[in-house]
Amino acid sequence: MAERHLTVEVVSPETRVWSGEATMVSARTLEGDIGVLVDHAPLLGVLVDGQVSIKAVDGSVHEFSVAGGFLSVNDNRVSILGESK
Repeated sequence: MAERHLTVEVVSPETRVWSGEATMVSARTLEGDIGVLVDHAPLLGVLVDGQVSIKAVDGSVHEFSVAGGFLSVNDNRVSILGESK
């Protein structure tokens, strides 16, 4: 069975910041810190000021500072709309 990953896209109002396949995404929402792995339940969260961290399938880690925004998780797709700090 093929290994499954998250399809992640990070966008700001101006541009696509990063997109690719990942094994984990972590962020801070109004409800607290969240970690997203494959097969996470659907979610819509409001981001607070802080870091969004993405662990790509190649093992590299991408970190982005955001000043609010939204995180959406559905069917192993993660969309992050954030204002850059």
